[in-house]
Amino acid sequence: MEEYSYILFIALILLSTKILGLVTKKMKLPQVVGALLAGVILGPAVLNVVKETEFISELSEIGVIVLMFTAGLTTDVKELKRTGKASFIIALLGVIVPLFGGLGLAAAMGIGKGDKLACSPFLQHLFIGVVLTATSVSITVETLKELGKLSTRAGNAILGAAIIDDILGIIALTLITSLADTSVHVATVLIKIVAFFAVAIGCTVVYHVVFTKWRKRDKKDLRRHVIISFVFCLLMAYVAELFGVADITGAFVAGLAISSEKDVKYISNRFETLSYMFLSPVFFASIGLTMNGINMNGKMVLFTILLLAVAIITKIIGCGLGAKVCKYTNQESLQIAMGMISRGEVALIVAAKGQKLGLMGDEVFAPIIIMVVATTIITPVFLKFVFKDNHEEHVEDELMKSVEGFSQYEQELQELSRKEK
Repeated sequence: MEEYSYILFIALILLSTKILGLVTKKMKLPQVVGALLAGVILGPAVLNVVKETEFISELSEIGVIVLMFTAGLTTDVKELKRTGKASFIIALLGVIVPLFGGLGLAAAMGIGKGDKLACSPFLQHLFIGVVLTATSVSITVETLKELGKLSTRAGNAILGAAIIDDILGIIALTLITSLADTSVHVATVLIKIVAFFAVAIGCTVVYHVVFTKWRKRDKKDLRRHVIISFVFCLLMAYVAELFGVADITGAFVAGLAISSEKDVKYISNRFETLSYMFLSPVFFASIGLTMNGINMNGKMVLFTILLLAVAIITKIIGCGLGAKVCKYTNQESLQIAMGMISRGEVALIVAAKGQKLGLMGDEVFAPIIIMVVATTIITPVFLKFVFKDNHEEHVEDELMKSVEGFSQYEQELQELSRKEK
């Protein structure tokens, strides 16, 4: 019966993430925190009743792809264009400050000295800095959707900065791996990144031309539009990976491409149902499942605590400073900074790659996992706190919009009445 254990694992994940999600909601916290805790509790760290199988891992990857696709569908493209320059500056400083923060901490703690790794201790220190540059936007996206803040000025800046952060992270990872592995060429990677965005633009144009013609012929059955949209999302995610760019970037770009379509609300609702009901819980729980029962000596415990502190502080300083330079308000700057703290699956992927290449010892992997899980759990809590202050202001704005909309509707009725007379 072991071959069917994945069915039981999925059932336990869905049940536990929902129960703990409701518990955290009652505690005035985002439900995603409960989903993350469910993974930690079910996994090797606590109860050890659910194991991270290859099936769960691949399913969680589909989950994050769909999550980023829906984020792209609901993104205000005009606002994203306006925040483009600001997002780049925020992402750049959000990479530079953590990079040097991680490098400095690893050097101060003497990480890598005495290891039998082929690369020098300096490269190991530099790699820890590279791990800290990562940002997992998926956690932030889910939290902002739950809070109703995804399309705000700060929300769009976070989305744009996180996508650029992924690109800069790939470049940073390539630079350091090229120092450890001479077969990797930085110029080739940069050309691939540029080529991906060129291909993405071309695919978007083709999609719009073909899809628009098809939609004119088939106006009734919108379910087919949802399927074609999903196919486009998966193809863009696959193409992104072929060019060495994260699949979530391809999925987000696909969502942006479709966001201007007339049927986007219908498509978005269908994907949000799929994500909420099945895929997102599996993805968030899978992050908690990566946390094993960990044994560490005193030095590694201290390094873990300091690494977590540096991971949080450097993102707040780097991204917050970038937002202030771009003339965001103090509150918006803090919101953006908090939204960029989560490392999530991006840092885990980078860390695993570094371990394979001999850029990081086994003893350092445990502190990084703890840092990733901790930042992933506390980010939604921080976001809830920093967005709480402007909740009343947001409600008031929505009320004013409703009043203005009603007034405009009343004027149109009066105008129509005059014309009929």
